[in-house]
Amino acid sequence: MNLRVLIVDDSALVRRLLSDILSQAGGFETQTARNGREGVELAKTFDPAVITMDVNMPEMDGLTALSHIMADRPRPVVMLSSITTRDAPATLQALGMGAVDCIPKPDGTISSAIVNYSAEIVARIRAAAAARIRPLRGKPLGAAPTSPPFRATPAPLPPRPKGSYRDHPVVLLGCSTGGPRTLDEIIPRLPEDFPAPVVVALHIPETFTAALAERLNAASRVRVVELANCTELLPGTAYIARGDADVVVSTRSGTLQGVSVTRDPRLTWHPSVERLVRSALEALPPKQLVAVQLTGMGDDGAAAMCDLRAAGGRTIAESEETATVYGMPRALVEGGGAEYALPSYRIAEVLNRIVRERRWV
Repeated sequence: MNLRVLIVDDSALVRRLLSDILSQAGGFETQTARNGREGVELAKTFDPAVITMDVNMPEMDGLTALSHIMADRPRPVVMLSSITTRDAPATLQALGMGAVDCIPKPDGTISSAIVNYSAEIVARIRAAAAARIRPLRGKPLGAAPTSPPFRATPAPLPPRPKGSYRDHPVVLLGCSTGGPRTLDEIIPRLPEDFPAPVVVALHIPETFTAALAERLNAASRVRVVELANCTELLPGTAYIARGDADVVVSTRSGTLQGVSVTRDPRLTWHPSVERLVRSALEALPPKQLVAVQLTGMGDDGAAAMCDLRAAGGRTIAESEETATVYGMPRALVEGGGAEYALPSYRIAEVLNRIVRERRWV
């Protein structure tokens, strides 16, 4: 049976290109809508398994249409967003409202750009069809960006800890499809005195990582920043790796550094969770590391986390109960590398306990 996909976009060119890509891939049945209002109506009559939704449209924009769909007949929605920074806040808001993924819609020569990206578009839509649509736990971060739950100003830089970087653990988070919303349920729950740096490798385009860090920072007790070059990793700070690059952990001049590096073309997803965890294993004793595998398709990071666990490190997999797509955490669990399997809303609590146990000393 073909997978039904509703394409909602005010660009006739984009509607045609996406329809052609899915038709050529096989296994899809498509319908198109020119704006959010048409999309909401077709969601009822066509009953699609997945909806692709443009952000900016006449008559009814993508966010408004998404809110109607998630309230009336929830289903996986993949946002199509400009790769410019203009659409980044709205796209992140959509992910907080229940959209499961975002696909960058390049400016300029859009036809060749979308065609070159066709294999990933098909993969993301297929993954979205298997996504678990969960009810919101409270208000999404994007719903009130000027009124964060804990403070209205960014957290100050944390004080430089006394002693060596070997005196505190390091937390590594990997995620993909559904990741922004899952991070909403974890990072804001970490206490201000969280005694470890947190490095996040999330498969998301570069355009969105700075905006995501800014929103999480406004909603969290720990400081949250984009890691875009070479940065000392300090406790009480979460570092969102810049999209479309890789991130590695290294030691330099007696400090622990997070470094944004050119993506490895041999790897499929970026920032690569596998590369992040492998680099941390080279830089630090395994017992000093805590790795967390969150929602996402595929298995990026699972092999490295299994090796980390076997060497004495700590690992957590998000459980199927809350994972939007259970691919990445499933690979860790089935590989025997998960010390804990937890719903997303319990991960911060267990992380806080683990990093205070000082087993690495």
